[in-house]
Amino acid sequence: MSEESYNKYISKHIRNVYRRRLFSPILYLIILLVTWLTFPMYDVLFPQKLTDSDEISVYTKQHSAYVETDLKDLYFTGYTSTSLGRAAGYYYYTMRGDQCTIVLLSPHTCEEGLPFIESLHIRGKVLKGGSAYRTLLGSLSKDLNWTEQGISKQAGSHFISEPAFQPIPSAILILVYLSTGLYALLHVILNILYMKFPVLAPACRRLGRFGKPSELLAQAEEELATLPQLATEDMFITEHYFIVLANYGVAIFPIPEILWIYKHSTLHKILWRHFSISYTLHVTANKHLYIQCPKNMKSDIDGIIDYLSEANHDILVGFSEENRRKVREMQPYPPTIERIIELFQKGTKGNKNHPDVPDSGE
Repeated sequence: MSEESYNKYISKHIRNVYRRRLFSPILYLIILLVTWLTFPMYDVLFPQKLTDSDEISVYTKQHSAYVETDLKDLYFTGYTSTSLGRAAGYYYYTMRGDQCTIVLLSPHTCEEGLPFIESLHIRGKVLKGGSAYRTLLGSLSKDLNWTEQGISKQAGSHFISEPAFQPIPSAILILVYLSTGLYALLHVILNILYMKFPVLAPACRRLGRFGKPSELLAQAEEELATLPQLATEDMFITEHYFIVLANYGVAIFPIPEILWIYKHSTLHKILWRHFSISYTLHVTANKHLYIQCPKNMKSDIDGIIDYLSEANHDILVGFSEENRRKVREMQPYPPTIERIIELFQKGTKGNKNHPDVPDSGE
């Protein structure tokens, strides 16, 4: 690449990374919108009001069949709806104006079959009756000395089912719907923000542990623009920085802050046949910075390790229990505690640039 090609290369790559990441959350938000318009999710929490003059069959033709209503003078029919050998609901009938309405009540609402309920406020779902409902009307017509055609005309082909209205599962579903929607929307907003202002991206914000992010990013951009000292497909070394610009993300490490580097090989096979080996570079730096650079060529990783170890002789090279223990001793506190200690020290001594990382003017 020419010097012109590397101009603002880090910022351009950050924009490309977060532009690609916009696709998934936007697609998910579109799916949520279609789901919201297709299914009556809102009406589960806020069902429609059903009055005595309303014909209940109309509600199944509308957007939602969930209703809320006040009923009076409910009479137990003597018939129940069973599920797995247990009574799942009790059928009642009531007069709404000049209409006879069949209502299926939950066992706890009717206290498992009260003969008469004077008044009741329920939330339910309007359902179209099937063969069991028609059988119920036939049996009920004999009990009331009505004709089957007469009671079918009075009661209609629809009834109100309280057990079919399940607010808790629906509320959980809507909670998941809204929370995941907000999460996706937040990702869209953040991705657009990072595209507009690359210095706010996580990789650049992490530079704030070593100095002012905007200044350190500008310095890394300038050094990369003057052609890196070592470059692979997605890893670069400049005078003061190790930079990773991969499809999966971005990382910028001040070379004086790197503590430990090593490579890890993975043998890929299908059944008993080995077909490839991939190499992953692991980099650990001060302030609990860590990154993996997977699926690289062995020669590229070896070149990066050799160059970094020459640029900073304090870097531990190779994986071993001894090196792991040394790095742990260098960073004895968890990241949160270490951050609190750092803020306390800044408050007592004042802000100071990190001595090992040169200012952008150098």
